[in-house]
Amino acid sequence: MIGGNESCTAGPIPMSYLTCLTYILGEWTGVEHIEDYLSYAVYLLWVLFPLAVVFLLPGVLVILFYTSILLLHIYKRKNELKEAYSNDFWDGAKQMLATLWDGHGRIWHGYELHGAENIPEGPGLIVFYHGATPADCLYFIARLLIQRKRYCHAVADHFVFRLPGFKLLLDVHGVMHGPKEECVSALKKGCLIAIAPGGVREALFSDEMYTIMWGNRKGFAQVAIDAKVPIIPMFTQNVREGVRTLGGIKIFRSLYERIRLPVVPLYGGFPVKLRTFIGEPIPYEPNITAEELTAKTKAALQTLIEKHQKIPGNIFRALMERFQSQKKED
Repeated sequence: MIGGNESCTAGPIPMSYLTCLTYILGEWTGVEHIEDYLSYAVYLLWVLFPLAVVFLLPGVLVILFYTSILLLHIYKRKNELKEAYSNDFWDGAKQMLATLWDGHGRIWHGYELHGAENIPEGPGLIVFYHGATPADCLYFIARLLIQRKRYCHAVADHFVFRLPGFKLLLDVHGVMHGPKEECVSALKKGCLIAIAPGGVREALFSDEMYTIMWGNRKGFAQVAIDAKVPIIPMFTQNVREGVRTLGGIKIFRSLYERIRLPVVPLYGGFPVKLRTFIGEPIPYEPNITAEELTAKTKAALQTLIEKHQKIPGNIFRALMERFQSQKKED
């Protein structure tokens, strides 16, 4: 056996392992001076590695989603005999996944939830600003379930229901497509529902200026009016610094408007500080119109953004906020 410091030979000339490997590759490929190409390749890898990392880190959320799905399948198989005897079959699974997501939020983002006391005991419609990913909403749902034993349903875009393997996860958590009738019915049953009126468009094409992009959408307001429930504004500080998009490139915006699929690349996954703030509820008023309620809700959400977010957002500043001991009183 050749020792770690020994060399291999090619003819009469002794060579180190690296030189030997280069020699073999050159002989095999027939490329002269292959060591120059290899040196350039190593240089490119060194230069591009940080760029590759920021595009790969958002994939951690995808891994968490599919880990959640796998755990649900394991839970279902392990407890399937109990289903016929229990109305709360999935309660344990929900607690398990809440612990998983809350743990990720705590460790990676130092996640905090402020203003949970503003959430009414009964039904309500939580309206939030949509970051590049819905991770902050998932952290909020998990923390709310763990701390207050309240479960919050969510309204998702139609494309989410076409993602492979997501059906069980969506069914267990009662995620809704968003038809008005379904939302009104759930609210009348006493549910708490979270919705981002800006949806995928706001997620992909808003930026570090935290521009609210609702267009003419006011269906959520009509839902609150029909169900006679309050609207609760919600905003997560630094949500656009954790993950950003290339939505500022016009070709991606044009492509999205044509096919209505989230084809815009994401980058980041930075461990920035995330704090979710719950604003004061906007109570139900019998004589208010959907347009008026939409305007009031947008103003309330804009107030939360202006109060808790430094504009424009800055990734380095958001990272440094992880080292703050606690949130200062407003």
